[in-house]
Amino acid sequence: MSNNLDLKKGLNVPVKGVAAPVVIKTVTPDVVAVKPTDYFGLVPRLLVKEGDSVQAGSPVMADKMHPEILFTSPVSGTVQEIVRGAKRKLLAVLVKADVKQVYVDFGKEAPKDAAAVKALLLKTGLWGTLVQRPYGVMAGLDVTPKAIFISTFSTAPLAADTDYVLGDALADFQAGVNALAKVAPVHVSIHKGESAFVKVKDATLHVVSGPHPAGNVGVQISHISPIQKGDTVWTMNPLHVAALGHVVNTGKLELTRKVAVTGPAAEKLGYVVALPGTPVKQLTSVGEGVRVVGGDVLSGENLGADGYLGMFQSQLTLLKEGYEREWFGWAKPFRPKVHSSSWCYFSWLTPKKEYDMNTNLHGGPRAFVETKCFEDVTPMDIFPIYLIKACLAGDIEKMEKFGIYEVLPEDLALCDYVDPSKNEIQAYIQKGIDLMIKEMA
Repeated sequence: MSNNLDLKKGLNVPVKGVAAPVVIKTVTPDVVAVKPTDYFGLVPRLLVKEGDSVQAGSPVMADKMHPEILFTSPVSGTVQEIVRGAKRKLLAVLVKADVKQVYVDFGKEAPKDAAAVKALLLKTGLWGTLVQRPYGVMAGLDVTPKAIFISTFSTAPLAADTDYVLGDALADFQAGVNALAKVAPVHVSIHKGESAFVKVKDATLHVVSGPHPAGNVGVQISHISPIQKGDTVWTMNPLHVAALGHVVNTGKLELTRKVAVTGPAAEKLGYVVALPGTPVKQLTSVGEGVRVVGGDVLSGENLGADGYLGMFQSQLTLLKEGYEREWFGWAKPFRPKVHSSSWCYFSWLTPKKEYDMNTNLHGGPRAFVETKCFEDVTPMDIFPIYLIKACLAGDIEKMEKFGIYEVLPEDLALCDYVDPSKNEIQAYIQKGIDLMIKEMA
């Protein structure tokens, strides 16, 4: 096991619109949404009704299969609306925030053992932020993972700078790591160079360098402690590690974070201090014909102008919708405004140039073209093209053989970007994961 990883494969997508490390505003939301759709595999059961009063940290829903797993309100206030979709699917619980916030007191005490840590995660609503691999589901209650992995940086396009986001919460982050270390060995990955997390204790530190997706925790796991059949590991976002530590240090659940507003269509670039569940319209101005992505452009969620910031999101990316068609674009010898990962155009002559990208795919889906492009951007010991085809075919044996236990869709997000056939690779991987959960559970 190496504590230094220098990854060569991958690609940094040069999108315009990086957020300057400055807070442009602080948002006090009128209404906050608690969204069950943020948690993969959750079958929610409501614990509140419209008109009920809640405190910050009060449970508003639970997992129907495991009632001990609670999901709490990030603010105190009144339940304003229960939002449902088709077939009465629960989409969100909207809480109208009080002017003066009231917090549930969880007790200011460091948990003494693994059972106490798990109990704290359950009652604060932070259990749902533990992601279990393989498959990327919520952590199992009766599972003891072989390790817990935390990546303190992201290499995704225009990603928020975690050093800046959590620079004033290092004590909370350390307290969170100390608590998690009582459950299983903790591995923390930091970026090569100066990092605010370099002095983290009670964990194994790994220094990682390389292009995207070097910051993906799945890529790091594949090099540090690969997942074999029967293995289980947990991962946690550094934001939630700090939130756990804040509970330990203060007894209060505080989910406020700095959210990076990025992208070529953003009117003002920078960071907004806000809570998860804050309406997009309060975070940034959204112009006509602009797509709001919660997260990065490769693996983020299309929130829409009327959406709400997700529990796992610390970045908004604003892109123009690409409706226009380019005549004979494929045949033009010079396209200075288009980035190419395969040297088809002359973007390789200007490696530091950033591009005003939009959502245009520049073509439609077609049959797979066998090239090396997927392998060149996947720094993992798997066979991406064969894994993708196995997922499409629904062949469980071949999915196991070619690495389904190692990946989540985000780990192959670059394959979407470089694919000359315009296939939705992440959707294919998710289809394979869904089949594995159904057939192997």
